[in-house]
Amino acid sequence: MEIENHKEQVPFAHYCELWKQLDPAEAAKRCRVPYDETAGELALTMLGVTYWLRWPDFAIRADREDGFALRNIPAQILLMRYLTEAHPAPFGGKFLTFRETPWGEVYLKPFTGRCLNRAAFTFGTRIGAFRAAMEKLGARKLPHGDAAYEVEFLPGLLMQMIVWEGDDEFPPNSQILFSDNFPACFAAEDLVVSADVLIGDCKARF
Repeated sequence: MEIENHKEQVPFAHYCELWKQLDPAEAAKRCRVPYDETAGELALTMLGVTYWLRWPDFAIRADREDGFALRNIPAQILLMRYLTEAHPAPFGGKFLTFRETPWGEVYLKPFTGRCLNRAAFTFGTRIGAFRAAMEKLGARKLPHGDAAYEVEFLPGLLMQMIVWEGDDEFPPNSQILFSDNFPACFAAEDLVVSADVLIGDCKARF
Protein backbone atom coordinates (compact mmCIF):
# COMPACT_ATOMS: atom_id res chain seq x y z
CA MET A 1 0.00 0.00 0.00
CA GLU A 2 1.39 3.40 -0.99
CA ILE A 3 1.12 5.99 1.76
CA GLU A 4 1.56 9.61 0.77
CA ASN A 5 1.13 11.09 4.24
CA HIS A 6 4.61 10.82 5.80
CA LYS A 7 3.23 11.70 9.23
CA GLU A 8 1.28 8.43 9.10
CA GLN A 9 3.88 6.42 7.19
CA VAL A 10 6.31 5.80 10.07
CA PRO A 11 3.78 4.50 12.63
CA PHE A 12 2.02 2.47 9.93
CA ALA A 13 5.28 0.79 8.91
CA HIS A 14 6.09 0.17 12.57
CA TYR A 15 2.81 -1.60 13.23
CA CYS A 16 3.06 -3.58 10.02
CA GLU A 17 6.31 -5.00 11.38
CA LEU A 18 4.68 -5.80 14.73
CA TRP A 19 1.79 -7.36 12.82
CA LYS A 20 4.17 -9.84 11.20
CA GLN A 21 5.17 -11.05 14.66
CA LEU A 22 1.56 -11.73 15.64
CA ASP A 23 0.37 -15.25 16.39
CA PRO A 24 -2.96 -15.04 14.52
CA ALA A 25 -4.47 -18.10 16.20
CA GLU A 26 -3.66 -16.64 19.64
CA ALA A 27 -5.05 -13.24 18.62
CA ALA A 28 -8.27 -14.83 17.35
CA LYS A 29 -8.73 -16.67 20.64
CA ARG A 30 -7.81 -13.67 22.83
CA CYS A 31 -10.01 -11.22 20.94
CA ARG A 32 -12.70 -13.78 20.11
CA VAL A 33 -12.69 -13.06 16.38
CA PRO A 34 -12.73 -15.40 13.35
CA TYR A 35 -9.46 -16.53 11.79
CA ASP A 36 -9.31 -18.11 8.34
CA GLU A 37 -6.05 -20.03 8.43
CA THR A 38 -6.21 -20.91 4.74
CA ALA A 39 -6.58 -17.28 3.63
CA GLY A 40 -4.39 -15.98 6.47
CA GLU A 41 -7.04 -13.44 7.48
CA LEU A 42 -8.49 -12.25 10.77
CA ALA A 43 -11.99 -10.73 10.69
CA LEU A 44 -12.87 -7.73 12.84
CA THR A 45 -15.95 -5.49 12.75
CA MET A 46 -15.58 -1.73 13.24
CA LEU A 47 -18.64 0.54 13.19
CA GLY A 48 -20.75 -2.08 11.48
CA VAL A 49 -18.28 -2.90 8.70
CA THR A 50 -16.45 -6.23 8.74
CA TYR A 51 -12.79 -6.03 7.76
CA TRP A 52 -10.50 -8.91 6.89
CA LEU A 53 -6.87 -8.25 7.84
CA ARG A 54 -4.31 -10.38 6.08
CA TRP A 55 -1.36 -11.83 7.94
CA PRO A 56 1.68 -11.77 7.92
CA ASP A 57 1.96 -9.06 5.22
CA PHE A 58 -0.76 -6.62 6.17
CA ALA A 59 -3.55 -5.96 3.71
CA ILE A 60 -7.16 -5.03 4.32
CA ARG A 61 -10.49 -5.67 2.61
CA ALA A 62 -14.07 -5.18 3.74
CA ASP A 63 -17.62 -6.31 3.14
CA ARG A 64 -18.44 -2.77 1.97
CA GLU A 65 -16.59 -0.68 -0.58
CA ASP A 66 -17.16 2.47 1.49
CA GLY A 67 -15.60 0.99 4.65
CA PHE A 68 -13.90 3.93 6.36
CA ALA A 69 -10.78 1.99 7.41
CA LEU A 70 -10.04 1.04 3.79
CA ARG A 71 -8.83 4.59 3.18
CA ASN A 72 -7.87 5.73 6.68
CA ILE A 73 -4.43 4.76 7.96
CA PRO A 74 -5.05 5.61 11.66
CA ALA A 75 -8.09 3.31 11.59
CA GLN A 76 -5.97 0.53 10.11
CA ILE A 77 -3.34 1.01 12.82
CA LEU A 78 -6.09 0.89 15.45
CA LEU A 79 -7.34 -2.44 14.07
CA MET A 80 -3.81 -3.84 14.21
CA ARG A 81 -3.29 -2.53 17.75
CA TYR A 82 -6.53 -4.11 18.90
CA LEU A 83 -5.58 -7.53 17.57
CA THR A 84 -1.98 -7.38 18.77
CA GLU A 85 -2.51 -5.87 22.24
CA ALA A 86 -6.14 -5.87 23.41
CA HIS A 87 -7.46 -8.09 26.19
CA PRO A 88 -11.22 -7.60 25.81
CA ALA A 89 -13.30 -7.42 28.97
CA PRO A 90 -17.08 -7.35 29.41
CA PHE A 91 -18.93 -4.03 29.63
CA GLY A 92 -19.52 -3.12 33.28
CA GLY A 93 -22.49 -0.89 32.56
CA LYS A 94 -20.81 2.51 33.01
CA PHE A 95 -19.71 5.12 30.49
CA LEU A 96 -16.60 7.21 31.10
CA THR A 97 -15.61 10.67 29.99
CA PHE A 98 -12.14 10.82 28.46
CA ARG A 99 -10.83 12.50 31.61
CA GLU A 100 -12.00 9.50 33.68
CA THR A 101 -9.99 6.97 31.67
CA PRO A 102 -6.42 6.01 32.69
CA TRP A 103 -4.02 8.77 31.61
CA GLY A 104 -6.97 10.70 30.19
CA GLU A 105 -5.89 13.84 32.04
CA VAL A 106 -2.55 13.77 30.21
CA TYR A 107 -4.14 13.60 26.76
CA LEU A 108 -7.17 15.78 27.55
CA LYS A 109 -5.95 18.81 25.59
CA PRO A 110 -5.40 16.95 22.29
CA PHE A 111 -8.65 15.03 22.81
CA THR A 112 -10.55 18.27 23.35
CA GLY A 113 -9.10 19.95 20.28
CA ARG A 114 -8.97 17.00 17.94
CA CYS A 115 -12.26 15.36 18.94
CA LEU A 116 -14.64 17.38 21.10
CA ASN A 117 -14.18 20.71 19.33
CA ARG A 118 -14.18 19.03 15.93
CA ALA A 119 -17.39 17.15 16.71
CA ALA A 120 -19.03 20.27 18.12
CA PHE A 121 -18.36 22.47 15.10
CA THR A 122 -18.88 19.69 12.53
CA PHE A 123 -22.14 18.32 13.91
CA GLY A 124 -23.47 21.07 16.19
CA THR A 125 -24.02 23.29 13.17
CA ARG A 126 -25.67 20.47 11.17
CA ILE A 127 -27.79 18.50 13.62
CA GLY A 128 -30.05 17.07 10.91
CA ALA A 129 -27.10 15.72 8.92
CA PHE A 130 -25.58 14.32 12.10
CA ARG A 131 -28.78 12.44 12.93
CA ALA A 132 -29.01 11.04 9.41
CA ALA A 133 -25.36 9.95 9.41
CA MET A 134 -25.64 8.21 12.77
CA GLU A 135 -28.77 6.42 11.60
CA LYS A 136 -26.78 5.15 8.60
CA LEU A 137 -24.19 3.86 11.07
CA GLY A 138 -26.92 1.88 12.80
CA ALA A 139 -26.48 3.91 15.99
CA ARG A 140 -28.97 3.83 18.85
CA LYS A 141 -30.67 7.14 19.56
CA LEU A 142 -30.29 8.52 23.10
CA PRO A 143 -32.35 11.18 24.92
CA HIS A 144 -29.45 13.54 25.62
CA GLY A 145 -28.37 16.95 24.33
CA ASP A 146 -29.85 18.16 21.05
CA ALA A 147 -28.83 14.88 19.42
CA ALA A 148 -27.11 11.84 20.90
CA TYR A 149 -26.32 8.31 19.73
CA GLU A 150 -24.63 5.15 20.92
CA VAL A 151 -22.59 2.95 18.58
CA GLU A 152 -20.62 -0.25 18.87
CA PHE A 153 -17.15 0.83 17.81
CA LEU A 154 -15.49 -2.59 18.02
CA PRO A 155 -16.97 -5.83 19.40
CA GLY A 156 -18.28 -5.04 22.89
CA LEU A 157 -16.77 -1.52 22.91
CA LEU A 158 -19.44 1.17 22.96
CA MET A 159 -19.20 4.90 22.35
CA GLN A 160 -21.73 7.66 22.89
CA MET A 161 -21.62 10.98 21.06
CA ILE A 162 -23.73 13.86 22.38
CA VAL A 163 -24.08 17.15 20.48
CA TRP A 164 -25.54 20.48 21.49
CA GLU A 165 -26.49 22.92 18.75
CA GLY A 166 -24.97 26.37 18.86
CA ASP A 167 -27.01 29.58 19.01
CA ASP A 168 -26.41 33.33 19.26
CA GLU A 169 -25.42 33.04 22.91
CA PHE A 170 -23.48 29.76 23.11
CA PRO A 171 -21.20 27.95 20.64
CA PRO A 172 -21.96 24.33 19.70
CA ASN A 173 -20.70 21.72 22.13
CA SER A 174 -20.15 17.97 22.24
CA GLN A 175 -19.27 15.09 24.54
CA ILE A 176 -17.91 11.65 23.70
CA LEU A 177 -18.18 8.82 26.22
CA PHE A 178 -16.52 5.41 26.28
CA SER A 179 -17.81 2.15 27.75
CA ASP A 180 -15.87 1.19 30.87
CA ASN A 181 -14.18 -1.77 29.13
CA PHE A 182 -12.29 0.47 26.65
CA PRO A 183 -9.21 0.72 28.94
CA ALA A 184 -8.82 -3.09 28.80
CA CYS A 185 -8.21 -2.77 25.08
CA PHE A 186 -6.69 0.64 24.43
CA ALA A 187 -4.47 3.30 25.97
CA ALA A 188 -5.58 6.93 26.20
CA GLU A 189 -3.94 7.92 22.91
CA ASP A 190 -5.90 5.13 21.19
CA LEU A 191 -9.13 6.54 22.57
CA VAL A 192 -8.28 9.83 20.88
CA VAL A 193 -7.88 7.95 17.59
CA SER A 194 -11.09 5.98 18.22
CA ALA A 195 -13.09 9.18 18.66
CA ASP A 196 -11.40 10.73 15.64
CA VAL A 197 -12.30 7.67 13.54
CA LEU A 198 -15.93 7.80 14.69
CA ILE A 199 -16.17 11.48 13.80
CA GLY A 200 -14.52 10.88 10.42
CA ASP A 201 -16.75 7.92 9.59
CA CYS A 202 -19.86 9.85 10.58
CA LYS A 203 -18.82 12.93 8.58
CA ALA A 204 -18.13 10.76 5.52
CA ARG A 205 -21.81 9.77 5.56
CA PHE A 206 -23.10 13.35 5.21
